[in-house]
Amino acid sequence: MLKRMVQLFFLITGGTIGFLFIPDLIHILNVGEMPSWLLHPYAGAVIGAVLFYVLTFWLADYIVDFMKLMEEAIVKAPVTDVLFGSMGLIIGLIVAYLITIPLNAINFPFVSTVLPIFVTIFLGYFGFQIGFKKRDELINLFTITRNLGKKKEEDASAEGKHLKILDTSVIIDGRIADICKTGFLEGTLVIPGFVLEELQHIADSSDVLKRNRGRRGLDILNKIQKELPIAVEIYEGDFEEIAEVDSKLVKLAKLLSGMVVTNDFNLNKVCELQGVSVLNINDLANAVKPVVLPGEELTIQVIKDGKEQHQGVAYLDDGTMIVVEGGRDYIGKDIEVVVTSVLQTSAGRMIFAKPKVLEKAL
Repeated sequence: MLKRMVQLFFLITGGTIGFLFIPDLIHILNVGEMPSWLLHPYAGAVIGAVLFYVLTFWLADYIVDFMKLMEEAIVKAPVTDVLFGSMGLIIGLIVAYLITIPLNAINFPFVSTVLPIFVTIFLGYFGFQIGFKKRDELINLFTITRNLGKKKEEDASAEGKHLKILDTSVIIDGRIADICKTGFLEGTLVIPGFVLEELQHIADSSDVLKRNRGRRGLDILNKIQKELPIAVEIYEGDFEEIAEVDSKLVKLAKLLSGMVVTNDFNLNKVCELQGVSVLNINDLANAVKPVVLPGEELTIQVIKDGKEQHQGVAYLDDGTMIVVEGGRDYIGKDIEVVVTSVLQTSAGRMIFAKPKVLEKAL
């Protein structure tokens, strides 16, 4: 069927060309005495149709194969790629048409004939490439922005809320679910598709520890989406020109004017350098830890020895480490200690203390 359509196209094309040009071509060639009927346009149409039909015996199969390859490529391509590429092509052709109108009015052979063809091809290709490569931004423009607009109409207070973009580390960590449950984190949680892919790769890892961490992250997402009263959006787009997930998160945050939620120290610094708002779960955890001042007394259990000689190590309920001077002799015992100093580091808070019995002895 497709081959017949190609042959029909060649017949019509050949007949049209023959009707328009063959009589003039015979006059130009000045081929002796010719029957008058050959100079008739309809005879030229028949001759052109026959010549082009003969060409189909060599060209039709190649053209049909090429069309099938194009058809398979278009069918396999995602519908968003085809849709936005076609939209870009149409817009490019419209712009080219508007530009060629004044060009056609210029009385100069090159400007009025060749240049419009070049402009049409160039802008058509350029428009297709823009529509195809910027599809992620366009999808985001038509989805997340629209959803946010609906939420703002339903609740005027939503105007002050921001998008919270989750990274892989904070999802695996799991504390984000508890924070959302308490209601301290407002707005819409955005989970990028490339973060989900990274979680899936971790969950499919041959390493048992990585596999468990990946599965835990997927469970946390399922809990947030199904059990917690907070809006969740899945960002389907990707930035194929960027390899690193952290860099994609920074670009997405800039694109959506959102905030990155993480507990990765390095990503935190990169966001600050790029001018992107960031919420660090570790900073929040450190901020809500109970304040301990020098001179306060605590009852703790020394668990292990420290790095320095005669030191012991204990922990508060929130995980804060306490270094006990002279506490090595009390490993496995509950003792009362007196806080001597508190050190705040990027890794968290560290408390230094000494046994109360030594304080009394002094």
